[in-house]
Amino acid sequence: MNHSDPTMSDRERLRELLVSRSVRRGDFVLASGARSTHYVDARTTTMSGAGQVLIGRLGLASLDAAGWEPASLGGLTLGADPVAYAIAHAAGLVGRELDAFTIRKEAKSHGTGRLIEGGFRSDTDVVVVEDVVTSGESALRAIEALEESRARILGVLAVVDRDAGGRERLEKAGYPLVALFTTAELLQG
Repeated sequence: MNHSDPTMSDRERLRELLVSRSVRRGDFVLASGARSTHYVDARTTTMSGAGQVLIGRLGLASLDAAGWEPASLGGLTLGADPVAYAIAHAAGLVGRELDAFTIRKEAKSHGTGRLIEGGFRSDTDVVVVEDVVTSGESALRAIEALEESRARILGVLAVVDRDAGGRERLEKAGYPLVALFTTAELLQG
């Protein structure tokens, strides 16, 4: 696979990278407790140099396509971190101001005691990011922490939507989901 092929779009390159690095077939128990014949470990792509470049550009384009203009973006550590950093970096490369933040599993018991670290400011528009959305639970936990800190949530941006009810759950709660890919798109051909 040649990720530098000039005839391939960024989207095609990222799909190939996800398929080759992140999609596994077999018998898996997901975090939700459900069983699946495939598993997407997006971190093997989101934490790669090539994945960072592609996710950054495609993520930024997806924010624009959704009409979202957040001051910052992020989500629960660890899956959201490389996605947020890649998009913030891509924005910086084109002269746009966009900060990233991370939400800890629990607030620190020392120092500032913050739950949300990085470029987050209260009373601003934010986008929650995820590597993979399955049930939507991680995104909803991030949203709850952000709303407690007076953020305005524009929506959720994921690298992969597993098509396992997460989109519907998020949208029912009032948060649109934009995904770069669905697992169906990654599993075809």
